[in-house]
Order: sequence, then structure tokens, then C-alpha cells
Amino acid sequence: MRPPFPGVDPWLEHPDVWCDVHASLITAIRDTLNPQVVPRYVVRVESRTTVLTGLDVDLVCRPDLAVRSADLSSPVRDAGVSILERTQVEPLQVVVPIEEDEIEETYLTIQELPGRKLVTAIEVLSPTNKKTQDARREYLDTRHNLIRSGVNFVEIDLLRAGEPMPLRNAPTRSDYRILIARPRKGRSADLYGFSYTTPIPEIPIPLLPGDAEPVLPLNDVLHDLMDRARYDLTIDYRQPPDPPLRPEDEPWAGAILAQVLTSKE
Repeated sequence: MRPPFPGVDPWLEHPDVWCDVHASLITAIRDTLNPQVVPRYVVRVESRTTVLTGLDVDLVCRPDLAVRSADLSSPVRDAGVSILERTQVEPLQVVVPIEEDEIEETYLTIQELPGRKLVTAIEVLSPTNKKTQDARREYLDTRHNLIRSGVNFVEIDLLRAGEPMPLRNAPTRSDYRILIARPRKGRSADLYGFSYTTPIPEIPIPLLPGDAEPVLPLNDVLHDLMDRARYDLTIDYRQPPDPPLRPEDEPWAGAILAQVLTSKE
């Protein structure tokens, strides 16, 4: 049984879990939107390759390594007695630097049929977008070019870690953000900011002018995915999430987790 958080489970952001969440959520969004837009449009999963260099490679690809020195204790010897000691030395785990690496990132497009003209791009941000220099720079270039080209643009940020994407006149920083930019509105865009203590808002997905915009019930999509994927079997809820909760929210989360423990008794 997964903890009944009202919106985004803060523990999903763990590196061992988020990679699967990211890929699965993109597919789930496609499957939710397609029945609402066919036969005039079709939703497809696309990918692009980003080259990472230097420290960015280690930041994204490095697993968490437990590095400890061996506990070497000398045996007790009697005075005047020489003992030939056999020392057990355990290896240390280290990271071998890689100068360059490629990663594949996926996103969604909505295309008008039959010519498959690009109408809307939907991005679900990954840690590489928010934490690295290489991938962030390339992503922002893609973001800028899409909006300038007249394509509708939806950016879903369900990650608290990393630097938020730049916006002018942005309000106070929130845990999560969803940006919806329609080129017909010029430089103005709709921004949804919300917390892990609240459900994810339903968002309209823009299409061509005059067409009804389908609604994406992202909260339901994410929760259904969590039930199917059983992330609760992978997450260690006894450990604090990363990034940590705000101190004032720890009792709130503790009460939710206690429900799960009680139900298992």
C-alpha cells in the first residue's frame, strides 16, 4: 500500500526511483490524452540526444557509493612475542571520471493529422534539465525555439531539487510548477504553482485556435501510475526524502506514513 499523499509523493524524487517515474509518466500522459484528441490529432513520445561533459557526467550518472575504510584492529600480543599478522584490506569504491557521455531524453508532441504538423510540445523535466549545465543549456535553447516558432508549449516540473526554469515576473518559488505557453497570447503564459501538500491541478492542453482543449488530470494519472508500478516497494519511507521536507510539514507527512504502518498491522 502506498502512502496516500494528496499530490506528488515527495519520496518519488529519489534517484533510484525517479528515472522510472519520468519515463512511465510520459507514456501515461500520452495514453490519457490520445483518446481526447484523436482523430484530428495524435500524441507521440519523441526523444532527443544530449551530450554531457565534465562534471555534468558525474552529476547525472554517478550512483550513490558508500565509501568506508576497513576496520583494522591489531591483535593483542604478549610481551616479547613476535606475531606474523595477516591484514585484511577491503577495497574502496571510487568513481572513474568520464569525459563525455550521451543521454537520451523523452518528451511528448501533439501533431495535427494527416500531415503530422507539430502543434504542442509537452516536457516533463528531468534532473538533467535542472541540475546540469550542458543539458540545461540545450533544453533552454529548445524551449526558446519552440515558443518562438509558434508551437504551444507545456512544461511540467515535478522536481523540487535543482534550479527552476527562468521566468520573468515569476511569483514566489513553489515546490512544483506547470507552465502553459500559447503563442497566440504573445509572451504571456499561464503558470500553475503548487505544493506537495496539495493535489496537482488539472491543466488544459492547448491545441490549434478554435479547438477545445483537452484536460489532463495529472494528479489521477500520477496516482494510477504509482499504484500500477508499486513504487512503495522500492522506496524506504523510514528515511527522509531528498530534498528534505520543510520542518513544519514533517508532522503532516509522518501522520500519512503512520496510516500505512497501521494498516499493515
